[in-house]
Amino acid sequence: MKRGQIIAILVLLLVCTVTTIPAMAAVPTTHDAASDDYNAAVQLVANGEYEGAIELFDRALGSNNTTALKITDALLYSYQGKAFAQIQLGNYSDAIKTIDAGLTEYPTDSKLWNNKGYAQYNLGKYTDAVTSYDKALASDVNYTTAWTNKGDAQVKLGNYKDAVTSYKAALTLNPDNSAVTDKLADAEKAAAASQQSFLIVLVVIVIIAAAGVAYYATRKKGDNNNETPDSSDKKAGTKKNKNK
Repeated sequence: MKRGQIIAILVLLLVCTVTTIPAMAAVPTTHDAASDDYNAAVQLVANGEYEGAIELFDRALGSNNTTALKITDALLYSYQGKAFAQIQLGNYSDAIKTIDAGLTEYPTDSKLWNNKGYAQYNLGKYTDAVTSYDKALASDVNYTTAWTNKGDAQVKLGNYKDAVTSYKAALTLNPDNSAVTDKLADAEKAAAASQQSFLIVLVVIVIIAAAGVAYYATRKKGDNNNETPDSSDKKAGTKKNKNK
């Protein structure tokens, strides 16, 4: 075999190896305990068995040997998966704790930030939720779900104009989403109604202020008409007789 042929074969093998590594990195291929627990937990989540999944994710994350998880994306997926399971069970505060632990390892992960915002939203912490969604969008401006969720939180805060902006951003990325289209229409109506209410209140305030000014001016004029001379005033032309 010629030297050129040998080099070509080696290059081909190298290309094949490089293109298969990312696909293999998503799931640990080793059989250590942490990886086995992780893989089993993923299966339970897929089956909707969230409590069992949380237990296995805890075992994976608490293992003394998480090397295999750390060299792949499985460690990140463990935090994401556990928090997702907790959210499905309505355990929003626990989900936030899990996500915060994950964010110490992956501070810019958009899915962790989005899910934290979702948990905060369900706890009624709408301002905090908007902040978390902004963090998610800072990492991935094309995150349609984060734009939609941000709009939902802004509606709860009564920030209808901002919600319109968020929903429009989501529809720019996914124009066929009928649910977001409906939300946008509702937000636009609420924004228009809010603006109308604001104008009505402003007109009332102006009327009240004008009436107050008119009343004050009338009262002042009346006071001036009722003025009496000071008792110390003297008539012009009178002189004090100093002789007794």
